[in-house]
Amino acid sequence: MGSKTKNFKIGLALLVIGFAGGTAIADVKDGVDAWSRGEYDKAVAQWRDPALKGDADAQFNLGQAYKTGRGVKMDLNVALDWYSRAAKQGHLQASDSYGHLLHYQGKISEALPLLQASAARGEPRAQYLLATELFNGVHIEKDWIRAYALMTRASSAGVAPASRSLAQMDGFIPLEDRQKGTVLAGELEAQSNKARSQQLAGFPINTAPAASTSRPVTVPPSVPSPSNAPGFPTSVAAASAAGPSPAAGVKKVPIAQASQAPSAISQPINVAATARAPIAANGAWRIQLGAFSQESNATKLWTSLEARIEGLSSLQPYLKAAGAVTRLQAGPFTSQTAAAAMCTKITAAGQSCIVVKS
Repeated sequence: MGSKTKNFKIGLALLVIGFAGGTAIADVKDGVDAWSRGEYDKAVAQWRDPALKGDADAQFNLGQAYKTGRGVKMDLNVALDWYSRAAKQGHLQASDSYGHLLHYQGKISEALPLLQASAARGEPRAQYLLATELFNGVHIEKDWIRAYALMTRASSAGVAPASRSLAQMDGFIPLEDRQKGTVLAGELEAQSNKARSQQLAGFPINTAPAASTSRPVTVPPSVPSPSNAPGFPTSVAAASAAGPSPAAGVKKVPIAQASQAPSAISQPINVAATARAPIAANGAWRIQLGAFSQESNATKLWTSLEARIEGLSSLQPYLKAAGAVTRLQAGPFTSQTAAAAMCTKITAAGQSCIVVKS
């Protein structure tokens, strides 16, 4: 595929989110009726009190008002706040909109878990955004097969930018991988229908943590390895040039599905005979270095990275089970800024890295 693989990136088109809402609470329903008549000021006034009292529909509706600038002065940060409040209560539309707006504002690491959950339950705009990230491989591990599958689903749902991006992908992704992506697209459709049905069965998402399936794993002592070892590019440019092929010794695994979204309880890896500097006693942030179908691949990656990236040996690695995959994380960090600084160093060494909450 030559230089096209190195330089090509799929761009993002602006997606417009329409208004939606409805509830059994009279004030919120009256606000929805007022909105439909174009009486935006009245609608916002009807929603304000229920939203402050914790009504998720009213909170979502206020988020939409502040995002579109109808009935209030447009303020995307206020919109984010209302979306966040509703999303924490399990409001699906708010979760979708929260992820979209975070991504629009460039807060990719915060947006990705929300986009993954939305895409897995079949939300087309999230599928489009996530497919773009998976194709470009800047903020998440590159996976062209899944990117093609998700872009196919978004295109089939009528997202016009997805159709244009899908046509671009056809010129860069090998035929065999496109065929695999097409098959996966059908599987994703069936999975998304099941995931959405499960989430709508409650109100509307079961937010209880999934049972942990992780166990302590012994990692061999770290040994020095050359920075240009196979499968570990020495720069971001080299990582882009590597394309979607799995790194040597590390299996690329599809991202977690929506049914895996609730955080599992993670256990620290027992790193045997490895000298490490003192780590922070506590902290709400970690970095995530990948997701694997086999725990052994996660520990191999940690051993390799720890030996060649300065400062990584001072962190505690963790294996976090999430359904069929195991996520490799490290930390803790006392601030998101500190975690992001380490991710920047790791990304510069050619390894994908995102910041996550513990």
